Amino acid sequence: MNLRRNVHEVAHELIGATLLVDGVGGTIVEVEAYDHEDPAGHGYGNRRTARNASMFKPGGYAYVYRSYGIHWCLNLVCGNEGEASAILLRALQPTHGLETMRKRRGLDDVRLLCAGPGRLCQALGVTREHDGLSLEQPPFSLEPRGADVEIVTGPRIGITKAVDRPWRYGLAGSRFVSRPFRASQTR
Repeated sequence: MNLRRNVHEVAHELIGATLLVDGVGGTIVEVEAYDHEDPAGHGYGNRRTARNASMFKPGGYAYVYRSYGIHWCLNLVCGNEGEASAILLRALQPTHGLETMRKRRGLDDVRLLCAGPGRLCQALGVTREHDGLSLEQPPFSLEPRGADVEIVTGPRIGITKAVDRPWRYGLAGSRFVSRPFRASQTR
């Protein structure tokens, strides 16, 4: 999958794609886009730090950071080198390595294994060690979806800037999203 493109094009195509980390993962059902001109993005204003350095790589790399000092969050870097555009993975429908995910998360409910960025990273075993790694080679496997899917959009979650932008994308009707889409549009 070519990630060296516009973050919104890629976000749309990621819904229904399959992501595995060391053979564990599933179908991507929810993402959020953050482009280089987005005041909610970590690289806004071309502010490069040790924490966000991977975000400035060309599309096709992982950007992993810790949210609120508690949860790891996995982003897929998009666009050209230096742009600082990325897609936050918010939820997967678990399909591969369910027992491993259950053990890592300490629960049985398949719906809650990967519903939310922190849960997703815990279930897939993603940590800071994955930051800056290529998404085109192990431990990652990213496969495009096999058929067209219905996608809904809505506002992103948990941000204070650019909250009105409908840059959250999800698989219509999926029970595996982190939160239901309310005022969404079908694409």
